[in-house]
Amino acid sequence: MDDKNLTIGDIAEELGVSKTTISRAISGKGRIGEKTRERVLSYIEEHNYRPNVIAKGLAQQKTFNLAVVLPGDYNVAELPFFQKCMLGISRVASAHGYDVLLSMVTAQNTKQLRRAVANRKIDGAILTRTLAEDEPMKFLLQSGVPFVAIGSTDDESVVQIDNDHRSACRELTERLLQSGIRKLALIGSDESHIVTKNRRQGFEDAFEKKKGWKGSRQIFTNVRENAQVQKIVEELIADGTECIVSMDDFLCGCVLNALQQRNVAVPEQMQVVSFYDSTLLEHQKPSVTSIRFDVEELGQKACETLLAMLEGESVELRTLLGYEVRMRNSTKKK
Repeated sequence: MDDKNLTIGDIAEELGVSKTTISRAISGKGRIGEKTRERVLSYIEEHNYRPNVIAKGLAQQKTFNLAVVLPGDYNVAELPFFQKCMLGISRVASAHGYDVLLSMVTAQNTKQLRRAVANRKIDGAILTRTLAEDEPMKFLLQSGVPFVAIGSTDDESVVQIDNDHRSACRELTERLLQSGIRKLALIGSDESHIVTKNRRQGFEDAFEKKKGWKGSRQIFTNVRENAQVQKIVEELIADGTECIVSMDDFLCGCVLNALQQRNVAVPEQMQVVSFYDSTLLEHQKPSVTSIRFDVEELGQKACETLLAMLEGESVELRTLLGYEVRMRNSTKKK
């Protein structure tokens, strides 16, 4: 028989034992004599047998599938983040013999995820966004399915992998204050997203450390549309604001467009900063001061952590990855 087509049944027949015995020898679990185990493993090695995923899954009570939970309400500006996350996750999963199943959810609709769990299609899951009121997270906690959250949460029982957004935003804001700016504004998106809260907190931390700073700041949150940004920018120009800080690149792009429409030069008349650095602004002129996070590394670390959990290893409950502040031309006055 061709070794490439060898099955557990063939091995069992050849060695005169049951298929259950072969499965136990392969998985290393269950009661089986040591001599029998060695006999089975020697035969497998001699014939270069590699169990297929289904057989391996049955032997180990695993599906070798991981669910990657994506928010169904993401916007176009967020797509590069999720793509890079997926790339990091997929590379690690593939290297360990796992496949990735995508599960789209919203705060109100978790049907895809619930169906995957109910049908026992997955061994674990990775959440790619954390919310203040997080229904997908609550469901996974109740179901007992091992999972890792990319992002932060106040629930200290949840394994979390995140970038240090708070420290990064504090450091960049401190640099702006050190440059002599006295009037600046922060524009942020949905406050139900934990990352929005962390970035805002980092911004405010910088002012607490700046003893004796004399200036003013304004904060706008829950800004979701270009029309809102247009109105805010109009107000800030009239108020004499020196620098506009955006929490993400979508909002920063809206700010830059609003300034261009009003013939306001960057950085001569208004400095511009983004608390994120994606491909959306990479060709922008002048180049935008921002914070770079390695999103692919984020996905890789999340997947490595989940796989360690599935193997019964102890893992850190919270891991914060680094960042790089990139000072560019949008904050460099001539």
